[in-house]
Amino acid sequence: MTQVRIPPVLRASAGGNKQVELEGATVGEVLQQLVDRFPDLRSQLFTEDGELNRFVNVYLNDEDVRYLSELATTAGARDTIVVLPAMAGGSGSAKGCLGEACPAKASLVICGIW
Repeated sequence: MTQVRIPPVLRASAGGNKQVELEGATVGEVLQQLVDRFPDLRSQLFTEDGELNRFVNVYLNDEDVRYLSELATTAGARDTIVVLPAMAGGSGSAKGCLGEACPAKASLVICGIW
């Protein structure tokens, strides 16, 4: 079974689960199993046409599926899928996890999301 990791921002819609194990031959099939189990996730992950929402990033073993075969990307029993909704906003000064200023080109710092 493929392991699907769910970030805190989506856990309320996923029954509070941090991760689930689901079956499917492709990323799309696994994500379909996810939204079948947790219907509240459907509108957050997919458009009305069934395409991946452009504000959701999906990774298979740390590789963005948009640069692979998107939802048709093969998924196996030893794979991990991570679903990350895009986030925007913040204040004028970016601080890292330890309070230090981020480099000028840093665009996102994720601290303790799991």
